[in-house]
Amino acid sequence: MRRLPWALLGALVLVQICYPLAAGRAPLTVATVVLGYVFSVTHAWLSRGPHVAAALVLVVTLGGFLVEALGVATGFPFGSYSYSGALGPQILGVPLIIPLAWTWMAWPALLAARRLCRSFAARVGVAAFGLAAWDLFLDPQMVSEGYWRWLSPTPALPGLPGIPVANYLGWLGFALLVMTLLSLVLGSRLELSTADDRPALALWFWTYASSVLAHAVFLDLPASAAWGGVVMGLAVIPLAISLVRRRAA
Repeated sequence: MRRLPWALLGALVLVQICYPLAAGRAPLTVATVVLGYVFSVTHAWLSRGPHVAAALVLVVTLGGFLVEALGVATGFPFGSYSYSGALGPQILGVPLIIPLAWTWMAWPALLAARRLCRSFAARVGVAAFGLAAWDLFLDPQMVSEGYWRWLSPTPALPGLPGIPVANYLGWLGFALLVMTLLSLVLGSRLELSTADDRPALALWFWTYASSVLAHAVFLDLPASAAWGGVVMGLAVIPLAISLVRRRAA
């Protein structure tokens, strides 16, 4: 069972490597999200128990669906947007895989922040920032594929047309809420010293590095490679440096 997270991570990496080379990418997008979701929930269960996995699902998966349904219906907090039908079945205008994506990346973001920060507030802030910064890769890629679009996509960040700045602020606000609730619910369970977090941290580093490479080289999205590389790098690179220093000490 200890090898299962590594096996799931390997499958996820393989699918993501295939993504830029494929013609029809929607099935690979769905497969990536499902594998990522199964990875994070499974790792939470195996490393910290079923209560932690259940909390992750209830807080992030359910919360992700509710905020997306609110966003589609009202335009708050991400701006007015709508999904195409390319990503599979929908409920209340939200593809079922979308809340899975929130959960997939929320778990490694929280574990990365746990390794980097000591105080509760700092951990919540860094985890939320890292999760929100990931969207600088996600939304440009998904908009370019036609999976969703904004009705009023201005003002936008330079080089990232079609996505309003309000979307990123909405991501940050919701990420702060999710990380606060998740941290409060998990409490001391998050601190389990015997937990092997290496698979989740490997996913965190892989997501960052592979996103920069894919956007810059394979997907013709140099602006999102730059924005995501710089902003998400503020959460990822300090952790990498910290881990290298600890290993060398």
